[in-house]
This record gives sequence, C-alpha cells and structure tokens, in this order.
Amino acid sequence: MKVSMKGDYGIRALMDLALHYGQGPIQSADIAQRQYIPEPYLDQLLTTLRKAGFIRSRRGPQGGHTLARDPKDIPLSEVISALEGSVAAVGCLDGSVDCALTGTCSQQEVWDLITRNTRTVLETTTIGDLVQRQQQINQTRVMYYI
Repeated sequence: MKVSMKGDYGIRALMDLALHYGQGPIQSADIAQRQYIPEPYLDQLLTTLRKAGFIRSRRGPQGGHTLARDPKDIPLSEVISALEGSVAAVGCLDGSVDCALTGTCSQQEVWDLITRNTRTVLETTTIGDLVQRQQQINQTRVMYYI
C-alpha cells in the first residue's frame, strides 16, 4: 500500500486538530502553516474529512475546525478508507479488478497476507496514538541555540 499525498496531508490535518483537541475551533490557515499543507488543498481535504464525520466545521470569525470524536477513537483504517479507498495490495483482493487467475494464483496469498497485516496495523493505530508518538518525539528532540 502506498499512501498518497491526500492521505498523508489528511492524517497530518487530523493530528493537528488532535493536538489542539478541546481548545476550540482551529482555523485552516493555522493548520496549513503548521503542517506545510497548501491551504486551498487543505480546504478540500477538510471538506472530505467533515463529510466522513471526522471533523466539525464552523464558519465566521470565531469559526474553524474541531475533531468530531476523541482522537483515541479515530482509527487510521477509517481515515485511510475515507481518503484513499481500499488498502488491498492488488485489485483482485477487493473486487476492483476481475482476474481470470483468482483462486489459482500463488501470488494472491502473499498479497492477501500483506493486505491483512496492513489492515491490522491501521485498525489498531489511532490518531491519538500518532499524536502521543509525536509528542514523545518533540520532547526528546534536542534543540541547539547559538
């Protein structure tokens, strides 16, 4: 599985909102700046994430975006599914491709194993887990000043 820029940016946007969970609405310009995401593209992603039920958005000067659920309750599998679609390693595993060799192909077992393991990791990893890891990285990073 290869995660596209859409998936990467979408997860980064959710992580940014998770880092500010409970602090009120966050404006897209702030997310874009902190996460190095072009704001017009971020706005498209936020619309997709809102329609998928991950975020709530409010217009106006005091508006912005907030997570609709606790970060620990948002598995990566749901986010990737909303942004990327199937995580199947090959199309014959999710039915998106008709293959004359289905059921008689030795490769299919390997691709199925990869797909199942990928799903397991995505189902057991949440946005909250990623935020926790990021906070640990930030705490252990040494800053040098001259």
